[in-house]
Amino acid sequence: MQDFSVDPDIAKAKTLHADFYTSQDVFEECKEKIFASSWQFIGSTDLVKDKGDAYPFTLLENYLSEPLVLTRNKEGIHLLSNVCTHRGNIVVDQPCQLTHLRCRYHGRSFHLDGQLNAMPEFKEVKNFPAETDHLKSLQLFSWSKWLFTSLHEKYPADVFFKDMMERVSWMPLDEFVYRPDLSREFHVKANWALYCENYLEGFHVPFVHADLSAVLDYGDYSTELFFPYSNLQVGISKTSENCFDLPASSPDHGKNIAAYYFWVFPNMMFNFYPWGLSVNVVKPISVNETKVEFITYVWDETKMEKGAGAALDKVEKEDEAIVEKVQIGVRSRFYNQGRYSVTREQGTHHFHRILAEFIK
Repeated sequence: MQDFSVDPDIAKAKTLHADFYTSQDVFEECKEKIFASSWQFIGSTDLVKDKGDAYPFTLLENYLSEPLVLTRNKEGIHLLSNVCTHRGNIVVDQPCQLTHLRCRYHGRSFHLDGQLNAMPEFKEVKNFPAETDHLKSLQLFSWSKWLFTSLHEKYPADVFFKDMMERVSWMPLDEFVYRPDLSREFHVKANWALYCENYLEGFHVPFVHADLSAVLDYGDYSTELFFPYSNLQVGISKTSENCFDLPASSPDHGKNIAAYYFWVFPNMMFNFYPWGLSVNVVKPISVNETKVEFITYVWDETKMEKGAGAALDKVEKEDEAIVEKVQIGVRSRFYNQGRYSVTREQGTHHFHRILAEFIK
């Protein structure tokens, strides 16, 4: 397989080899090494507001395709495998209210924390129940109202989220309201990694996003690398209008911050604007197709469609168009690798180094 190592010195480094974006073998390898090993966005605690609520979902459908279910009992929220431990049937088919989980195939039932409750016709079975007869309980990380999980218990959540959480700790995140009417799904004819690396540099903004470029001060646009697995792009406004009212406790107090663009490896973007938050989740479908979910939470509706947080659909379409052209280009027999701008592509270099680490 191609060596995807990246020199830590950005001035010497070459970008990932084009095979990363075009190889079916690499795409499959990323499934377990990258996506199943990292943390993934589930949604908010509103999915299971009340005791007895159950919410089934598929984690990264069409890629990881792992059936899971959120439940809430008197102890709190649980995240469980949604696969019956008897014969593999899906236990919960749709969001519902219940007192216990019951498989409709042969009647095996589980408590809302996943522990086996009862099983018909199993009195004669020896060594039953065993630990493997309970529903698998997965690790669940919560940040304010947002929930995340990882299929492999390999990395603690704080190495992914700690820096972002501290930077916006002054925001009243519990006041952010999910707006399905403002949320979107986009299908992009490009590899998931191309979409992410485009997000990770502001280098293209003056060339691709005319409206956004008119708002942001390109000279002051900066990238902060949070090691090991996240980073931040700070969007500085050309004026003091449509900016955050930052408290004295913020390290950015006194600056005209129009947007915080946080990226969390491998596929999550948290875009904070004065009006609220747009969570972008990049979901691989095939080696050259990606679904991107824009999940909108509003904090102050009076600030919508102003400044850097305006016309997000237009910005997305512009990004789609450019990365789809790149997907065509990386298949060329005349392209293998490029180089990085030392001043403008630190975020993309950081991303590539993490990819190389995980794919080894």
